Amino acid sequence: MKALIPVAGAGTRLRPHTYTQPKPLIPVAGKPIIASIIEQLQGYGIEEFVFVIGYLGDKIRKYIEDKYPDIKKVFVYQEERLGLGHAIWVAQKEFMQEREFLIMLGDTILDGDLGGILSSKTTCLGVKKVDDPREFGVVVLDEDRYIRKVVEKPRIPKSNMAIVGIYKICEVPELIAALSYIIEHEVKTMGEFQLTDALMQMVRLGCKISVCPISNWFDCGKKEILLATNAMLLQRREREEGTNYSFSNTIIIPPVRIGKGCKIENSILGPNVSVGDGAQLKQAIIYDSIIGNYASIEEAVLQRSIIGSDASVKGLSQSLNIGDNTEIDFS
Repeated sequence: MKALIPVAGAGTRLRPHTYTQPKPLIPVAGKPIIASIIEQLQGYGIEEFVFVIGYLGDKIRKYIEDKYPDIKKVFVYQEERLGLGHAIWVAQKEFMQEREFLIMLGDTILDGDLGGILSSKTTCLGVKKVDDPREFGVVVLDEDRYIRKVVEKPRIPKSNMAIVGIYKICEVPELIAALSYIIEHEVKTMGEFQLTDALMQMVRLGCKISVCPISNWFDCGKKEILLATNAMLLQRREREEGTNYSFSNTIIIPPVRIGKGCKIENSILGPNVSVGDGAQLKQAIIYDSIIGNYASIEEAVLQRSIIGSDASVKGLSQSLNIGDNTEIDFS
């Protein structure tokens, strides 16, 4: 099966990090978001990918080409960011001959078995019940558990079942026709061409669309969710692999993941800390945080912080959210 992964968004909710780094390349538990997605799908035998790129797309393309030279991959450029539906429509020639294909959003990490959705005989959406459906696309089911209605970020939700960012499409011509319809007729929601509107058009045309529950889902578009995802993945890897780090006069409290070439001394790290390659930490206490590649932190206490690559922090006790190539000195 071929997988289409849209990664063209600007990631505005993660500014300042996404001024210089596309959201799919932000590290979580020591690995870029896009790497976790690709490797998860590879685990289900998927080796053919279509990436829809846009904002800072050259960085995404270079990373994927360097990291995954052996996968079959195509890059489609979305010149204007007009919504998820438009992104998929732009890439239609890459899947129009397929009997079925998978769409997985490039800023979403799913935890759990994807076998149910991948083996579905009908078009199927991954879903999960949420406390506040107003932030998501939601589905309303009929008495046979097929989708009766799809709504993008409803003001007055009729359901708490949110779409989690994975879609198996079995009616490929019908999806293309529905996407073409909403674009030709300027059917927009919140100023964009939404995939949810195309799916609703498919329902109107009589397509049977089912749902498959997903146990855990992390939309890595906000600092708080990014840190929660980092903690979850670190805890899982600790159970599977364990931690074996040794640095001068330093205490490691698992789960922690430390990249290559780091220099760490007189510090306390953890729990729930990932440190990028080449970072330098001295007299630092850090927990529940993500530290970027080649960052420098000295005489600082950090909690629930995201520190970008090549950033320098010295002499403070705060919660920070600073981007790449930033220097802060409170000493």
